[in-house]
Amino acid sequence: MAIRITCINKAGGYHEEPHEAISHLGWVMDGSAEKGRSTRLQMYDWLSVRGNSAYVQVGTVKVDVITAVTSRGTKYVKTRPDFTPKDNLLKLPECPT
Repeated sequence: MAIRITCINKAGGYHEEPHEAISHLGWVMDGSAEKGRSTRLQMYDWLSVRGNSAYVQVGTVKVDVITAVTSRGTKYVKTRPDFTPKDNLLKLPECPT
C-alpha cells in the first residue's frame, strides 16, 4: 500500500533538525480518493513497523519517503536523496488546518 505525501505542518519554535519540526503530514492513498493527516510518529510507524510505502511527487518523478532516527533517538521521516540538495519533504506546502 502506497501513499503520496502532499503537505506538511511544522511545530512552532526552534528545531535544530528541520525534520523534527514536522508535526503532521497530509497524504492521499494511491488508487483511491482516501485522504488523511498523520503525525510524524504515526507516519514513522506506518512505514517502519507496518512495511508500507510513501513518496513525494516532484513533477513526474516519485521520491521515496524513508524513516530515520537522530543521534538523540528522535524518530522522523525524510525523502531519499535525489537530484535536489534539499529534502523534497521539506519543500511541500503547509497542510490546511
